[in-house]
Amino acid sequence: MKFFPIIVFMLSCLVCSGQTSTQQLQQKIDSIFKSTQGDFAIAFKDLSLDKDSILINQHENFHAASTMKTPVMIEVFKQVSEGKFSLKDSLLIKNEFKSILDGSLYAMELGRDSGEHLYEQIGRKRRIEDLVTDMIIYSSNLATNIVIELVDAKNVNKTMREMGASNINVLRGVEDMKAYEAGLSNSTTAYDLMLIFEALANGNAVSTEADEKMLNILRQQKHTDLIPKLLPKDLKIANKTGWITGVHHDSALIEVPDGRKYVLVLLSKNMKDMEAGTKMLTEVSKMIYDHLTEK
Repeated sequence: MKFFPIIVFMLSCLVCSGQTSTQQLQQKIDSIFKSTQGDFAIAFKDLSLDKDSILINQHENFHAASTMKTPVMIEVFKQVSEGKFSLKDSLLIKNEFKSILDGSLYAMELGRDSGEHLYEQIGRKRRIEDLVTDMIIYSSNLATNIVIELVDAKNVNKTMREMGASNINVLRGVEDMKAYEAGLSNSTTAYDLMLIFEALANGNAVSTEADEKMLNILRQQKHTDLIPKLLPKDLKIANKTGWITGVHHDSALIEVPDGRKYVLVLLSKNMKDMEAGTKMLTEVSKMIYDHLTEK
């Protein structure tokens, strides 16, 4: 009989080391966020029948950085579906844009942009589909500004509202410093990014065919240093990152080997140690994956 308490203790340890409940995981992530310098948000949703979700600071506003490029892509495909233009149509590659503050002209700086190859094509034409791809997979700011001029930021916001994303605000193109200094910046919430990735997963953003094309573009992503970083390399992941000083975001649709899908959005701001904050977020992503696959 004297061994009974030991056996009970061992069994309880086995139970504790088993599957972590969603609530317990949420509490653990919340504690990690609070113990890490900076401000963080998460929106996770299991799209299978289980409908698991974890939401922390999901409605807090963050500078959107390059996560706003996913809403811009959705607007492109929406206008294509309306017959306004074709993805095969071409646009002139230029590096001159108007500030939304006063209409003054500004240009992109090559050293501050991704997708440098596009600058070699200034003065030539490129297909809209190729520009959208560069905007997403390389996070090209030059491609983004050319595409936003085509579709108009106001239309992007209108479409976001129609999709139920009431707190994504796409006001302008990238590197409009006059607007930035005046406080006119693109913003988002983790919850709204979760909504639009869920819509893409379900074929409800534009159409089943268009949404699959957009996901295939997102799956070609070259920036995989956050949500995908610690996950198995054979997963199908469609993601879009964003980063500026003190900010590192990622938003993704992940498909696990058994066919289940989940959306994960991780946002951050006010980070003084970008490396430490990013490392923490990659570990949170792995925790979410492990939680889902241990079910």
